[in-house]
Amino acid sequence: MYRHFPQRSDLVKAVLQHEIDACADAAPALAAAHEPGAALANWLHRYTEFLATKRGLATALHSGDPAFDALPGYFYQRLEPALGPLLDAAAATGEIRADISARDLLRAVALLCTPVSDEGIAYSQRMVTLLIDGLRYAAELQRSS
Repeated sequence: MYRHFPQRSDLVKAVLQHEIDACADAAPALAAAHEPGAALANWLHRYTEFLATKRGLATALHSGDPAFDALPGYFYQRLEPALGPLLDAAAATGEIRADISARDLLRAVALLCTPVSDEGIAYSQRMVTLLIDGLRYAAELQRSS
């Protein structure tokens, strides 16, 4: 393994980039298979799983190792364009409120996935479901006004 990754940080970076890519690449398939609101919800839960499974890498990412400096930019470069069309499609059909950006939603879900003592991924999934319900409720209020 070290023939391909001379340092541990190189391996961690490659794993994260691969997982970010897989999450981003899931968006078009979900959009093709589901109605806009369901595609968005499914992708957000997929993103939640990604965040939950990478919790253990947080220490490495915040270690100050320069190998990780480009990862935040890569994260947004790949995930914002993946989430944007899902978000736009769900807003265009009136399924969710239209005043939220892809970056805002990525950050909100990440905050909801902050580890909580004695709670696992199921807790994060429930919190993200509440966020999605809030996006839908606000859309209903806007339609009835």
